[in-house]
Amino acid sequence: MFKRREFLKTAGAGLMLTVLPNLSWALAPAGYKRLLVLVELKGGNDGLNTVVPYGSADYYRLRPGIAVAREQVLQINGDIGLHPSLAPLMPLWRDKQLALLQGVGYPDPNLSHFRSIEIWDTASASQQYLSEGWLTRLFHEQPTPKSFAADGVVLSSQVLGPLDGGARAVVLSNPQDFARQAKLVADQQPGHAGAALEHILKVEGDIRQAAASLAPLPRTAPSEAPTAGPKPNGGFGVAVRTLTDTLDTLARGVDIAVARITLTGFDTHGNQQPVQARLLAELADGLAQLKNEMARLGRWDDTLLLTYAEFGRRPRENGNRGTDHGTANVHFALGGRVNGGLYGQTPQLAGVSEGNLAHAIDFRQLYATAIDGWWGKDSRNVLGGRFTPLPLLRG
Repeated sequence: MFKRREFLKTAGAGLMLTVLPNLSWALAPAGYKRLLVLVELKGGNDGLNTVVPYGSADYYRLRPGIAVAREQVLQINGDIGLHPSLAPLMPLWRDKQLALLQGVGYPDPNLSHFRSIEIWDTASASQQYLSEGWLTRLFHEQPTPKSFAADGVVLSSQVLGPLDGGARAVVLSNPQDFARQAKLVADQQPGHAGAALEHILKVEGDIRQAAASLAPLPRTAPSEAPTAGPKPNGGFGVAVRTLTDTLDTLARGVDIAVARITLTGFDTHGNQQPVQARLLAELADGLAQLKNEMARLGRWDDTLLLTYAEFGRRPRENGNRGTDHGTANVHFALGGRVNGGLYGQTPQLAGVSEGNLAHAIDFRQLYATAIDGWWGKDSRNVLGGRFTPLPLLRG
């Protein structure tokens, strides 16, 4: 296990980390009973207007038309703060259950939507092409228990992403619809069918079993009353409610290891300010609701949420009051066991003109944090080498 000084040396010069007293580098092993929630910010969210370096004059030099006004920033310290639409996340920040990960990226970055998200989904190097998602490789090598309803569920997208290539994944619009669709698969006996047909029938049987397991429990008892307060609007809020309704089945001993939710629309080449403000508000409302619902279920301490996207945006705004494809980005980690604070490096904008930003955290370090620290598994084969987990977790 890495010592603090080894981590700081490995992570690179200039890395700014929050290091808390009595830091625990990994939790006691609990395996896949702990839930990982991945939130994809599809299109490439603009990190500089998410975690805003309002203390930098260069930030306002580079973005005279779209910068977040200093007086509107939700100040974290004298240099950076959150976009005002992220106000619902401030209680999590104050409770030290929100980590801000600055400068997340990878070497030799690719600025194509399709190729870069493939790199993130497969955890490949920039010039390496892999056919399976990183979670699929993990579950093949170190399987989830057979009692699990599925390895994972995918919401608000038909794309399996990190679960592509053979994981036991369920695309979930809502539990009732999925259960009804699964019942349409006719029961058939393989008889003298070939091996391929037998495999298909087995998969269909697994889907029917998962559908039955994932049907939500009715909320009738007072203890099962939904959390008070308004429900988040938009597709992301619907996906959050679908997930938390599905996770009510945990009371029956039914489990999944991972859930992936997609919030799309972040490819803001023009008119970025109102579009991003709306999307970040939808994200923040949904994440706050997810926290409340998981706390109601008694599962918040066993939930780790990580955001990701194919890339960030360029520091300089373009001529359409938007931003073009960039490199290093800001991401969030949330959870009851998250060591909240700042990780990575605040963007260094002095002297920047048309260029991009260097990364401070390799995205595969986030995956290693989930695999090694959260689930207590071994990430080396899955990630193709040793990537140092971040000190994000406490016991």
